[in-house]
Amino acid sequence: MTLTRTSSTASAAIIARALASLVVTLVVAAPVVAQTTRAMTTDDLIAMDRLSDPQVSPDGQDIAFVVSELDLEADRRRTDIWTVAVSGDEPRRATTDSASDFNPRWSPDGDLYFLSTRSGSSQVWRLDLGDSQVTQVTDLPLDAANLTVSPDGSHLAVSIEVFVDCSNLACTAARLDAREQNAATGQVYDGVFVRHWDTWEDGRRSHVFVLPSEGGAPIDVMANLDADSPSIPFGGAEEFAFTPDGQAIVLTARVAGAGEPWSTNFDLFVSPIDGSRPPRALTDGNTAWDTAPVFSPDGGTLAYLAMERPDFEADRLRIMLREWPSGTTRSLAPDWDRSPSGLLWSANGDTLYATAQNLGHVSLFTIDVSTGEVATLLDDLGYVGAPALADDRLVFGLDHLTSPVEFFSATATGDDVQQITRFNETRLSALSLGDHEQFSFTGAGGDTVYAQIVRPAGFDAGQTYPVAFLIHGGPQGSFGNHFHYRWNPQSYAAAGYAVVMVDFHGSVGYGQAFTDAITGDWGGKPLEDLQLGLAAALDRYAWMDGDNACALGASYGGYMVNWIAGNWPDRFNCLVNHDGLFDMRSMYYSTEELWFPEWEHGGPYFKNPEAHEKHNPVHQVEEWRTPMLVIHSQQDHRVPLEQGLSTFNALQRRGIPSRLLFFPDENHWVLKPHNSLQWHDTVLEWLGQWLETAEPTTP
Repeated sequence: MTLTRTSSTASAAIIARALASLVVTLVVAAPVVAQTTRAMTTDDLIAMDRLSDPQVSPDGQDIAFVVSELDLEADRRRTDIWTVAVSGDEPRRATTDSASDFNPRWSPDGDLYFLSTRSGSSQVWRLDLGDSQVTQVTDLPLDAANLTVSPDGSHLAVSIEVFVDCSNLACTAARLDAREQNAATGQVYDGVFVRHWDTWEDGRRSHVFVLPSEGGAPIDVMANLDADSPSIPFGGAEEFAFTPDGQAIVLTARVAGAGEPWSTNFDLFVSPIDGSRPPRALTDGNTAWDTAPVFSPDGGTLAYLAMERPDFEADRLRIMLREWPSGTTRSLAPDWDRSPSGLLWSANGDTLYATAQNLGHVSLFTIDVSTGEVATLLDDLGYVGAPALADDRLVFGLDHLTSPVEFFSATATGDDVQQITRFNETRLSALSLGDHEQFSFTGAGGDTVYAQIVRPAGFDAGQTYPVAFLIHGGPQGSFGNHFHYRWNPQSYAAAGYAVVMVDFHGSVGYGQAFTDAITGDWGGKPLEDLQLGLAAALDRYAWMDGDNACALGASYGGYMVNWIAGNWPDRFNCLVNHDGLFDMRSMYYSTEELWFPEWEHGGPYFKNPEAHEKHNPVHQVEEWRTPMLVIHSQQDHRVPLEQGLSTFNALQRRGIPSRLLFFPDENHWVLKPHNSLQWHDTVLEWLGQWLETAEPTTP
């Protein structure tokens, strides 16, 4: 076996071709003229500017946001803060340091606080937009994250990773320094998570700290609480909020002790900002997930999201309203069969805005606070995210299958949609992207199932095209109308493939019953949906070559690739398995968040082995015969590396053409630019080896 690595010569070539593609971005605001377009390359994909975290100024006139730009030479992305008028004037770069600046938050007087690594660690800084003066606010011995500003601007909240038994930050810093100096490297564990997502735990917890906005000693408002806030690894500043009077923090945390790896019992706690009292649980009556606190404009109501079923991470989130500071709690729109996120109060407090997965899109909804009536405000546009209020207009991010995120605005009724930013317009105008279309078919159990297709770049109806059949992960996920940076169907369309993506049973955005249908049935209805969906696509689109197809998937999608190898073995010319599950028994005993396999397969393996073994790919290895590319990474603790190695060993021992791509420095995802380029090159090379590709027609 040979492990392919990118040589220095190859690295130089990658840098050169990426820099060549970046030349396009230097022509800004030029008149649009007729030009010959070309298919999108991986270089184009990773060079796109990525916009995030829009924050509307107190006067409602401007938006501060983060732009992530490619720095291929450093093999990373760096971030700066920009501002733009809601009216859509030319954006202005607010920070220009070579370090990363991110997490902007407005003060009531119009200054910008933000986090930056320019001092060598992540600290709080302040920007006076009037004179562009930047001042460092904190000089803490540890990194700060998840910056939030109190309503009156007098205090800041950040999260810091600390040892719970330390009384100050210096104690944690000293203990970490001592570890670095110790020649012995062993770690001793007595329980809870040993490793999580992509790190080995070292005993620290993420705690929320509050400090004066002009700087000063931070106070741990979670002192002695053996829990993380925000939640690890994906929680952010949306998981805590200052109370309306600014004297306390409401935060999300899970206090589960030794049972943490198999518990989703996150609760809301309230804690005074001076640390004078320990955090008090607000939602301990609910043993499922409570999160995302947001106060109404008048301070009289706390809205938050809650699940009903313990230990199920994909349960439907419901909107809860609690009278503040004390009073009754009620569910708003309890029968609404969508799982909302991104809660936003209207200025008068009569309405809540929320985003939710919805039939292959992420839509924006309004919910009447008094009646619970739900209305769809923005639909069928793509993925709507990060809604915010700017006087009488809504500001939001939007991406779809032919564009990364840009910012838009609309009236409070969803009318007069206007684009605010155009960071990637010049790049996109040079590319010929494949047209996309959604269709539906009758799937397992007679249910309606939705799918997306993307036509090859330079599509010619007189040609036939090989098929890239993409299978999403989760499994409670979706391949919808979304511009993805790791699994972007345009990457395959650009190479001359027709792309088919089925949102099988278990997918989100089609009602909770549809999502629940995969539990205990991983290899049943989902496989049937994939089979029926591919057949429906081939019947509907005569230009797809069904005898010339490859199936690709990651995580659960990688599991499904292994399941297809044994249960649909003669359908595909090739397979691509990224981070896929191979053996459900070893997976249970080596993964970290045990609540996931226990819910999906009816309890711990040792109590219900039959359910775990029911759809276990390891039992069909003798049926495998399709060539497979296996991709896995060392730092993937969600689906540990041994799952990929086992898959590859089985293929090699069976004599099936196979290849292993291993990343020692990636987790469940491939994030570094050079690795992303190698990933795409390797995958497309594998497809090219086994599929006959039609030559795309130049538009």
